[in-house]
Amino acid sequence: MSIKKHLLIISLLTVSTFMAFWQVTHSDFINFDDPQYVTENRHVQDGLTIDGIEWAFTTGHASNWHPLTWISHMVDVQLFGLQPAWHHLTNLLFHLANTVLLFFLLHRMTKALWQSAFVAALFALHPLHVESVAWVAERKDVLSTFFLMLTIGTYVSYTERPGIMGYLGLLCFYALGLMAKPMLVTLPFALFLLDYWPLKRLEQKKPPQKILKPLSRNKKKGKNTASPAKVQVQTALSQWSLIRPLLIEKIPLFALALLSSIITYLVQQQGGAMETFETLPLGSRMANAFVSYITYMAKTLWPTNLAVFYPHPGGWPLWKVLGSVIVLVGLTALAVRGARKRPYAALGWFWYIGTLAPVIGLIQVGMQAMADRYTYIPLIGFFIIVAWGVPELFKKWRFRKEALIVLPVLCILCLILLTWRQVGYWRNSVTLFDHVLKVTHRNATAYYCRGNIYAGLGNPRQAIEDYDRAIELNPKYAKAYNNRGVAYGNLGNPRQTIEDYNRAIELNSKFAEAYNNRGVAYRNLGNPRQAIEDYNRAIELNPKYAEAYYNRGIAYGNLGNPRQAIEDYNRAIELNPKYAEAYNNRGNAYGNLGNPRQAIEDYNRAIELNSKYAEAYNNRGVAHGNLGNPRQAIEDYNRAIELNPKFAEAYYNRGNAYGNLGNHRQAIEDIKTAGRLGDESAQKLLKSQAMGW
Repeated sequence: MSIKKHLLIISLLTVSTFMAFWQVTHSDFINFDDPQYVTENRHVQDGLTIDGIEWAFTTGHASNWHPLTWISHMVDVQLFGLQPAWHHLTNLLFHLANTVLLFFLLHRMTKALWQSAFVAALFALHPLHVESVAWVAERKDVLSTFFLMLTIGTYVSYTERPGIMGYLGLLCFYALGLMAKPMLVTLPFALFLLDYWPLKRLEQKKPPQKILKPLSRNKKKGKNTASPAKVQVQTALSQWSLIRPLLIEKIPLFALALLSSIITYLVQQQGGAMETFETLPLGSRMANAFVSYITYMAKTLWPTNLAVFYPHPGGWPLWKVLGSVIVLVGLTALAVRGARKRPYAALGWFWYIGTLAPVIGLIQVGMQAMADRYTYIPLIGFFIIVAWGVPELFKKWRFRKEALIVLPVLCILCLILLTWRQVGYWRNSVTLFDHVLKVTHRNATAYYCRGNIYAGLGNPRQAIEDYDRAIELNPKYAKAYNNRGVAYGNLGNPRQTIEDYNRAIELNSKFAEAYNNRGVAYRNLGNPRQAIEDYNRAIELNPKYAEAYYNRGIAYGNLGNPRQAIEDYNRAIELNPKYAEAYNNRGNAYGNLGNPRQAIEDYNRAIELNSKYAEAYNNRGVAHGNLGNPRQAIEDYNRAIELNPKFAEAYYNRGNAYGNLGNHRQAIEDIKTAGRLGDESAQKLLKSQAMGW
C-alpha cells in the first residue's frame, strides 16, 4: 500500500508540474544573461571539450565561479545545439527531480506522507519558482538545489549509519552544489536545523537524572538541596555536550562554505559586480534587507506582480523599515518560544531566514532590490510550516478531515493556474519586459533590456526611445549610453554616437566595450589613428577582447599597414577560433601583400564557419582571379550573388571575370547591374565607354 501511495504522489507531482510549466518548452532564450551564459558564449557554444572544462574551472565570467553550471550548459549545447526548447526542458527536469527528492527526503525524516507530499507540491508549483525554471541562465538554481537534495539525503544516511565513506559522499555532493551556485554556503547551518527537527539528534541522549551530588541534607524533611544557578550551569553543560559533536562533524562543511565564499567574493569584486558603499550605503542595504524579508513573505502568500528585475529604491520609508523589523523580531520570538511544542515552525522560520541571508542584499551584487529566484530554496521552510501547521490549526474542528482534503486541492489548482500564467510571460524577451514594465515602477533596467531587444530586431529608433527613458531614470547608466551610441551609429549619426560613448566612459573609465565602440565610430569618420588609440585602451582593459583586436586590424589596414593588421587578426583568431570575420579580413590583408594562396585558405575557413558569408565568397573569387582562374572566380561570385542579390561589388567582379574569358555580353550585363546598384567603379567604367546603366 505504501508503494502505491508513493507512486500515486510521484505521478501527481509529475503531471501537475508539467501542466504548470510545459509551455516553457516553447519559450525562446531571453536577452538578459542568456547571451553571456549560452547564446553568445563561445566556450559554451563549442560544446563539451577539454578546453571548455578547463575554462569553466578557471574563469570568473559573468562575475561568478560556478564551473558545474558552465559544464551543464556545455552538455546541453553538445546534445541539442542552440535549440532553446531543450535547454528549457533540462531546467524543468531538474526542477521535477528536486521536487521528487524533496518529497522522499521529508517523508524519510518525518514519516509524514501527506505533509511531505504537500510541501513538495508547493515547491513544484509556486509562481515564485518560475524564474528559476523558465530562465535558462538560472540553471545554477535548479542544478545547485539538485545537489543540495543529494547532500541532505547523504547526510540523513550518515546520521543513521555513521562512516567515513558516507561522510566523504556528503562532502562530495556539497562541493558539487557549491560549484553550481555558491548560495549553498548556508547548508551546514541548515543541516544543524535538521538535527533539531525532524532528525531530533539533540534528543538522542538524555541528561542524567541526578545532576549534582547532594551538597547538604535537610534532616527534618530528608531532602537534598542544590544551588539553582549551579543546576542551570550543569544543564547548559549537558546541552552543550549534545550540540558540540554535531558542530564538530560539520567543520569540514563550514570550511568548504568559507572557501566558496572567499572565491565568490574575489570573483565578483574583480568582475565589478559588487556595488560599493558609496553607491549603496550600509544603512540602505540593511533597510532593504528587512523590507525584502517581509516582501518575499507577502509574495509567497499572494504571488502577483512578479518581475525578473525589481529596481532597488535606494531607500525605504522609515515606517516600512520599522514595521518590517517589528514583524521579523515578533515572528522570531514566536518561533523560539514555541520551539518545544512546534519544532517544525522553528525549523521552517530559521530555514527561511538563514538560507536567504547570503542574497538578502547586505553584500549587494547588482542593483536589484530582490529577486524571485532567490526564494527557490528558502521557501521550503515556509512550506513546511504550512504543511504541519494548518492541520494543527484544524485539530479540534468538526470538519477537519474534509477541510484537509479540499483546501490543499484548491490551493494546488490555484498555483497551477498562476504558475502557468507566469510562465507565459517568459515566451520571449519582448513579452517578458513588457510585463516587467507593467508591474514595476521606474525600472531603468527593464527599459534598457527592452531597448536591446528593439536594437536586435533592427529598430534603432524604438531602441533609442527606451535607452532615453533608462537614462532619464538613471543618469549614471553607462551601459545605456553605450548602447544608445550603437543605435545612433546604426542610424548613421556618428557624432551623436561619440557623445554617448564619451559619457559612458566618463561614468565608467574601465568600460572596455565603450572604448572599442568609440574606436569604430572614429574609424567610420575617417580617423583610424584616433580609433587605434581607443582600441589600444580597450585591449589594455581587457587583453582577451577579440573584437577590439579585430577592429584594430581593420584600422591598421586602412592606414596601409597589412602586416600589423595580420598580427591583430592572428590574436583575434587565437582568442576566438570561430571568428569568421577575422579570417576573412586576414585573407584581405594577405591579398594586399600579394599572397593570394594564403588568402584563399583564410576565405575557405571563413566560409567553413559561415556558409552564408557572401563577402568571403566574393573575396575568394578575387583571389582566384588573381591566380588566373576566372572560372573558379565566377563560381564564387555566383554564390555571393545568390546569397545577396544586391551585392554590387560581386556583380562588378563577375563582369570583369567574364570579360577575361571573352564573354563581353555577360560582362557588360553584370557591370551595368553593378552600376544600377551603386558601384562607383562600375559607373565610372560605363561612363568612360559612354554607356548607361
